[in-house]
Amino acid sequence: METLCSHLTALDVAHLKHDTRHVCPECVALGDTWVHLRICQQCGHVGCCDDSKNKHATKHFHATQHPVITSAQPGEHWAWCYLDQDMASY
Repeated sequence: METLCSHLTALDVAHLKHDTRHVCPECVALGDTWVHLRICQQCGHVGCCDDSKNKHATKHFHATQHPVITSAQPGEHWAWCYLDQDMASY
């Protein structure tokens, strides 16, 4: 069994940041669409996934180094750490 990185083990699933608007604000501003949304668990930034043209969630990580995102998709319960390239289900 693999051990999770420290960023994911520190994630408090009882207090996850959530998305209430269900849009990628940066894509909306550009007039673009997105595939799925991701939520930064450090600041709450909502950005589109890497399957989307603009990849705003990953761009946010590169700009801020905030390591952990969660999926905003209904029924999906996972987190990803960009720094350690590690994933966890919750």
